Amino acid sequence: MQVLIALARFLRSPEGCPWDRKQTAEGFARFVHEEAGELVEAFQEENANDHIEEEWGDTLFTLLATLAAAETEGRFTLEQALRRTHEKMIRRHGHIFGEHTAENPDDVVEVWKQIKERERREKNGKPGV
Repeated sequence: MQVLIALARFLRSPEGCPWDRKQTAEGFARFVHEEAGELVEAFQEENANDHIEEEWGDTLFTLLATLAAAETEGRFTLEQALRRTHEKMIRRHGHIFGEHTAENPDDVVEVWKQIKERERREKNGKPGV
């Protein structure tokens, strides 16, 4: 993983690729949708593990290119994004790490929705249950 992150950062450096340097985080993010679509298509193929692996890697690298651009734009760092995601996943799994309970997968989805709705209200300045 560190090697791919270093490559994405290098490609944006003065010694790297002019095309990559020209891209913005938002520009790279647009490619994420395309790569993710190709990944989904690969999963739909029979006996396509090699293709899935390739598309998964392409999707990951596109995310890392987005990261490299975001870092140079001063938007966020890898550490900040990982910390935020870690906190969010702990919070969203309230049936494991919080006060919620879930007996089955449907309950988990309901808990997730409740927590997400509470987060949305709090973000909009409307505290709630």
